[in-house]
Amino acid sequence: MTSEKRERIAILDFGSQYTQLIARKVRELKVYCEILPYNISLTKLKEKNVRGIILSGGPKSIYEEKALKGSTDLLKGDIPLLGICYGMQWLVHELGGQVEHLERREYGKTQLYVDEDKGILEGFQDGSTVWMSHGDTVTALPEGFTCLGHTDDTYGAIQKDNIMGVQFHPEVAHTEQGKTLLSNFLFKIAKLEGDWTMKSFVDQSIAEIKGKVGNKKVICALSGGVDSSVTAVLLQKAMGDQLTCIFVNNGLLRMKEEENVKSLFKEHFKINLNVVKAEDRFLEKLAGVTDPEKKRKLIGHEFIAIFEEEAHRLGHVDFLAQGTLYPDIIESQSLTNPSAMIKSHHNVGGLPEAMKLDLIEPLKELFKDEVRVLGKELGLSDQMVYRHPFPGPGLAIRILGEVTHERLEILRLADAIAIEEIINADLYNDIWQAFVVLLPVKTVGVMGDDRTYENVAALRCVNSSDGMTADWYPFPYDTLARIANRMINEVKGVNRVVYDVTSKPPGTIEWE
Repeated sequence: MTSEKRERIAILDFGSQYTQLIARKVRELKVYCEILPYNISLTKLKEKNVRGIILSGGPKSIYEEKALKGSTDLLKGDIPLLGICYGMQWLVHELGGQVEHLERREYGKTQLYVDEDKGILEGFQDGSTVWMSHGDTVTALPEGFTCLGHTDDTYGAIQKDNIMGVQFHPEVAHTEQGKTLLSNFLFKIAKLEGDWTMKSFVDQSIAEIKGKVGNKKVICALSGGVDSSVTAVLLQKAMGDQLTCIFVNNGLLRMKEEENVKSLFKEHFKINLNVVKAEDRFLEKLAGVTDPEKKRKLIGHEFIAIFEEEAHRLGHVDFLAQGTLYPDIIESQSLTNPSAMIKSHHNVGGLPEAMKLDLIEPLKELFKDEVRVLGKELGLSDQMVYRHPFPGPGLAIRILGEVTHERLEILRLADAIAIEEIINADLYNDIWQAFVVLLPVKTVGVMGDDRTYENVAALRCVNSSDGMTADWYPFPYDTLARIANRMINEVKGVNRVVYDVTSKPPGTIEWE
């Protein structure tokens, strides 16, 4: 099955903080889905073979001047439609129902009482807990709609034929039977089969790669991280010796990264591997640069320049493969507001327009946890598959301010100490991502009888499932103390360690 013919759900993003969570819940039910702009046309959805549409929640009122409005063609009922929170309010408003503004927001847990055990509420337990987060509420239903369930304050679930809405959020864990509701929509109403598995993804990807590449050569940007490693092994299965992996030691990597990559890919997987030593080249480009977006773009451009040089040296090469993920694409564009990009990603925003190589991005439909499942499917070890994420621009965006050889050496050692102590405490697999950031400030300290004036290192550890949201990790104090003590004692140039307790949102996981 080609990607164009694959059954899929479209999630139209009206700006909810939970939009990516809807996608994750749908994929957990083995249905492929995409997050698309709220105002996409019905024609384009049909071209994508969309079999069901979910309208996300959103922070605005439908009565605001800049309220987001979808295409009214979606309401014709040709494709099953589920509106969540704002999505429900929009469809009710457009179909002639009544939506009113509440004096206070309804936020948090409440009980849903089932009026009719059918449609999206079939099998839904009466009085079960659901999660509310809204300021407007539906006060009158459009003609022909039935109330399937209510709370003490509002209509909880409504439906007419193929169009339905819920005021609560079935995608969050607080809604006890959210999975039941989504399953009803996907399988009983949209009549999907649920064929989204990693085995089917591997088979489909290999077929698509072979169809696109033919007998031409491909180079793969290999960093040694999870994403590029999974990409390399998948490509090798599809193409064999047509693939050459390029590992660029740009001086922005973790300690002993080059040795580890050579051991795993050249010796174990027997993949064609070329190592390019380019530390001086990258540091020259980054000299004096402090803006994080400029760092990312400079690094991206330099990588591409090297890959094109390597392609020329190898003979005629037409394709460049890289491990771009779905969150990279989502964060590098705004689905609801083109000006609201969070940050450009190295894999997305750093490529020159005149690049001579065509891109292959076999993981661009996947979230991070799905890439790990794919890695296991391809036979990669747990040690590799569950390795913490590492950004494409490397340590350059973990050094706030100018990147220099001296500051890289300080950060590299501090980071290695933190990871070593986390592994020794048997906490590595409990943390989704752990790393150190070198701050552009110095503080006074005392070491022995001497006054010091050295750098501040910030430890950042978070838990997440897909990188779209994250919570800071509650470190045991004794482990935190050991990490700080070792950094200060062993890393010349660090005399203070701080711990970052910011979740995402409001912060991002990386500092830059």
